[in-house]
Amino acid sequence: MDVLKNPIFHGITEEEYRELDAIGCTRRAACKKERTVFRAGDRTTELGILLSGELYIENTDLWGNRIILHHISVGEAFAETYALSRIPMMADVIASRDSLILFLDLEKLLDRKNSSRSWHMKFLQNLLQLSAAKNIAWSGRMLCISSRHIRTRIMTYLSAEAVRLGSREVVIPFNRQQMADYLNVDRSALSRELGKLQEEGILSFRKNKFLLLDVDTE
Repeated sequence: MDVLKNPIFHGITEEEYRELDAIGCTRRAACKKERTVFRAGDRTTELGILLSGELYIENTDLWGNRIILHHISVGEAFAETYALSRIPMMADVIASRDSLILFLDLEKLLDRKNSSRSWHMKFLQNLLQLSAAKNIAWSGRMLCISSRHIRTRIMTYLSAEAVRLGSREVVIPFNRQQMADYLNVDRSALSRELGKLQEEGILSFRKNKFLLLDVDTE
């Protein structure tokens, strides 16, 4: 992908990007499938941008229970909050496919000695917009899992995806176990509830493709 088309580089010219690269603010790293990019407890000064592949942010408790917190798709940034705050990471970032990541060192980018550079203010503004968008996304997930009822979690998630995509046809980035982990529910209970929703004509699905149907309320 053309990295300069990423929102974090909005307004940044090719010359300015080469300058960022020249002063050691950027690096690229390949990560094999099922390898860990960051582990819970790690500290970092770098945010990552996924150039190819697929990543998940997940948490595994002491008993081995896994919760998928977020799916990272190509072009998406991650770890910016930890890079800014320097606090230990609270979750793992795992590659679910062979992936290529561009890392940006925020410690170097935001150093005061760079404040007079032409790209500095642009990057600050882009970073602020990125943080705001991420807060909205995380709020959406919290809304999704706040209900005690599996059906409500399913419908809240799929409805939000339909609105985001502007279509009643939704393709989610999860298999059934991953969807259960993301919604923080049991896989069997999830499959059972999906079956009921399909029988009732509320939705139809095949694997990770869903169609939200019109319901006749008369």
